[in-house]
Amino acid sequence: MNKHSALRTESLLERAADLYGFAVPTAPRSPDGPAQPRPEPETHARTATPAVPDARPEPAARYVSPPEPRPGAGGREQKLDRALLREAGFIEPDAPVGPVAEEFRIVKRQLMLGVTGKTGIAADRRQTVLICSSQSGEGKTFCAINLALSLAGERDTEVLLVDADFNKPAILSTLGLEGEAGLVDALADPFVDPESLVIRTDVRGLSVLPAGRSVTNVTELLASGRTPEVLSLLTRDRPRRIVLFDSPPALLASPASVLASLVGQMLMVVRADRTTEADLREAVSLLSGCEKISLLLNGTGFAGNGRRFGSYYGYGQ
Repeated sequence: MNKHSALRTESLLERAADLYGFAVPTAPRSPDGPAQPRPEPETHARTATPAVPDARPEPAARYVSPPEPRPGAGGREQKLDRALLREAGFIEPDAPVGPVAEEFRIVKRQLMLGVTGKTGIAADRRQTVLICSSQSGEGKTFCAINLALSLAGERDTEVLLVDADFNKPAILSTLGLEGEAGLVDALADPFVDPESLVIRTDVRGLSVLPAGRSVTNVTELLASGRTPEVLSLLTRDRPRRIVLFDSPPALLASPASVLASLVGQMLMVVRADRTTEADLREAVSLLSGCEKISLLLNGTGFAGNGRRFGSYYGYGQ
């Protein structure tokens, strides 16, 4: 399909779908080098899983708003570095609404459809979402962090952002957090409670699970029977928690394909004017273990007469 046909005044999701000839659902613009939508293999990305208060299972109806996430990393709450987020163009917690925040509001609404079971996702996978890209530099981490910050703003949702880009973890440094042990450590040791490794932040409803120590057999660890057990421990007592995985690029590292087979839905970040259709199609093929794949267009601008989120709130000129 002619790429120029996608440059209309539609939303990034719609434009991404048109650009690659697929039915694509979402798209925010960002300085991180966003991405563009690609062929969506039979799916639509939606996300949003609420989190539950404490580790004891209780009827969802009893929770009006999610409690603070259970303490992790020794129980110490850590503060996000707002200055770092602001300088890098991320959504800043508690700051006035801007264009990027509005775009990710649209993205999360789509994802939440899957989390709430409205798109046919199996009940045991609705709380898990993978954020991926075909190559590096397409903005997947930028999108994963912004989506997590946006979802954390939901009154009835708790978000756990997992750094699953094991070779190049960047979540902690980007947010200004400190931590060592993480997902890999929980996978390698059956006696480790993954919840004990979760870092609680000062943003209500947002917690982070680091990648953990570096190992050479991370793909094999992910493919083991321990992984479903870890995912269950992170979600079974927290029906309102959404687990977002920041995955390594699909065409550069094998863990992405294993993670895709374990989650309920996936957002494939495609960057405008950088992600090729060939790479996108190959990546989607490798990640076909996930039945719900949506494309998220990143790094694109809007036409002068198109939608400009933020202007309604006084930020558009």
